[in-house]
Amino acid sequence: MPPLSHRLATGLAAGLLAGFASLAAAQAQRNDAPPPPRLEKLEEGEQPAVTIRKPPERQIEERRAPGGKVTEVKVTSGKSTYVVKPNEPAGSAQPGDQEGTSNRGAQWEVFQFDLFNHPRDAKPGEQPEQPAAGQAAPVPPPPSTPASAPSAPAKQ
Repeated sequence: MPPLSHRLATGLAAGLLAGFASLAAAQAQRNDAPPPPRLEKLEEGEQPAVTIRKPPERQIEERRAPGGKVTEVKVTSGKSTYVVKPNEPAGSAQPGDQEGTSNRGAQWEVFQFDLFNHPRDAKPGEQPEQPAAGQAAPVPPPPSTPASAPSAPAKQ
């Protein structure tokens, strides 16, 4: 039996020979391959019938306490409005307790009643527009009664 070094040398030589043979075969295949097809320039087609709309702008208003701490954040995105407030733990609750959970859901504005029929874009202190001809005029508020005015006569 030949020594171990002789067997290792023979195995290494056989492995290198097989590697070089496979490399030569790959090179021969590469030379026999046909050239790639010639590319043709495509004509421009019609524009797609899809209209991509830009998402509505998002407006964010923050309200802060006198110390600078954020008390609420109001987010208006298109027609949607919601308010997010920080979660204040009750009593001595610590973060991680059941009462001290850090999650608080957003409050969505579903509908806002306008009892005095003010235009939405009017600034405070501005007078609303006068109604057009044929429409009823707004009803004025009832007169205030003075405190010294006698009320109903007393029954005897």
